[in-house]
Amino acid sequence: MHLKKIKFLIAVTLLIGTFHSCATKSTQPTVHQRSEVKIPERNQDSNSPSVTTTKENPKETKEEIKTVEEEQVVRKPKKEAEKEKEKIEERIKIALPEVNREFRAAWIATVANINWPSKRGLSTDQQKAEVIHILDQLKENNFNAVIFQARPSADALYDSPYEPWSVFLTGENGQAPSPYYDPLEFWIEECHKRGMELHVWLNPYRAHHTNGGRVASTSMVHQMPSDIVRLANGMYWFDPAKKTTQDHASQVVKDIVKRYDIDGIHFDDYFYPYASYNNGKDFPDNDSWNEYLRNGGDLSRADWRRENVNQFIKRIYEEIKSEKNWVKFGISPFGIWKSGVPYGVSGLSQYDELYADAKLWLNEGWIDYFTPQLYWPVDAPRQNFSSLLQWWESENTHNRHLWPGLNTVEIKTSDKPTEIVRQIELTRQLVPNSAGVAHWSYAGLNSNMLYKLKAGPYKEKALVPKSPWLKPLISERPDLFLADQQNNIQVNWSLKKEENVSHWLLYKRYGETWETEILDSKTTVQTLQKHKNGKRLDMIVIQAVDRLGNESEYEAKIVS
Repeated sequence: MHLKKIKFLIAVTLLIGTFHSCATKSTQPTVHQRSEVKIPERNQDSNSPSVTTTKENPKETKEEIKTVEEEQVVRKPKKEAEKEKEKIEERIKIALPEVNREFRAAWIATVANINWPSKRGLSTDQQKAEVIHILDQLKENNFNAVIFQARPSADALYDSPYEPWSVFLTGENGQAPSPYYDPLEFWIEECHKRGMELHVWLNPYRAHHTNGGRVASTSMVHQMPSDIVRLANGMYWFDPAKKTTQDHASQVVKDIVKRYDIDGIHFDDYFYPYASYNNGKDFPDNDSWNEYLRNGGDLSRADWRRENVNQFIKRIYEEIKSEKNWVKFGISPFGIWKSGVPYGVSGLSQYDELYADAKLWLNEGWIDYFTPQLYWPVDAPRQNFSSLLQWWESENTHNRHLWPGLNTVEIKTSDKPTEIVRQIELTRQLVPNSAGVAHWSYAGLNSNMLYKLKAGPYKEKALVPKSPWLKPLISERPDLFLADQQNNIQVNWSLKKEENVSHWLLYKRYGETWETEILDSKTTVQTLQKHKNGKRLDMIVIQAVDRLGNESEYEAKIVS
């Protein structure tokens, strides 16, 4: 009996030991239990971009995370390890440096051959050569937009189904260039090749300019005689009150927006004509005014004229957005709204003489950018540049772009380049959220002026400011590929849909120093040095920029 009792106690002891061992093992973590590593969001306030990681599970140390990740990568096949590395790289979050943004445009006037073509009747090759020279010069000096006059006086420097070829192009109204080409299409293509915007400038109401010579049989003066009046100085003008006038101009604008890959539509300061065009006499619109009264109209004649223009501006804005939302609509009115506004300003009143209530258009947001012609010096006593710009900005209730027009050609100062540079710098201070100007005109951009601009405010490239009230055209991130080439890294990038790409932003980090390049849309390959100024290239980032200036999500790669 004693022997049997001893054997029983031994068996019970072994059973208890086995149970305790199993229970202990079940409470220990396995090597494959891992916490997710998260990367912090982009820090908008940081001036020194860096890549950092934070762990979600406070019980694990950095060494434990590293050991677990290394063990997993080792145990996985090569392809799976590469995918895991790519997934980690995709989660990289960085604070990218700010990119320069400023609208830098030049008006290219074709009326009377002011800027282009230099004279009538040049050959196609000569005309194209002049375009290339102008655009190369503008690109070299870091301009990013052209405002091209495609319709100076109810004629066309493009292939229009509604109006005749311009006399300023070929020397004869209605005659196409030979060999045939479409000048507007050529300007657009060459601008976009250089990463520049092309805005089409039209005069909505001028039907014939005195510099255009005789009124040809193909002129709109003869095609729409009941809608056009003759002024005392020999010019012809569409009556803004006529519905047929408005319908025709609308048709011309919509045709351009629909058929051409443009970035903007632009009107200048000509609405009802300046009084001097008719020797100070009232605009000859008695027929349309009397018709308005017969139909029960009760506005004053001045208010009626302003309302004719107001409704046309609103209509054009809405029709542009209906066709292509991204095409910007800009107007460049005379710089003074009313004499005495703001206090101390005096001069011609666009409100009373041109029947243009540009303040209303700005207040209502019927434009995307506003370019008042502030053609006076900063210190002018009666037309003070600073006072006028600040007043227009105070009326910019919809926060549209306010890019003043500068009189680069004829500003009345002894040192024009210094004055223009001063006005650009002042505009940056007074309108900091959307800097930009337009230069009247290309003719004023001589070698001395360009030298001052390039050495000063235009030293670096700049993107056109964003238009946040318009829907972005790009959202997805680009694909980025790196290839080792001994002392260099070849960088390639692409986007599935590149038709809305206007630029690429390429960021390179050497040590703690970021370098940023603004590249045109056709550039998708770069070769970068691995070392520069004693610092190693350790990160590359690419972003697409759409034609409204919006950046896509970025793609980043660590250079190992």
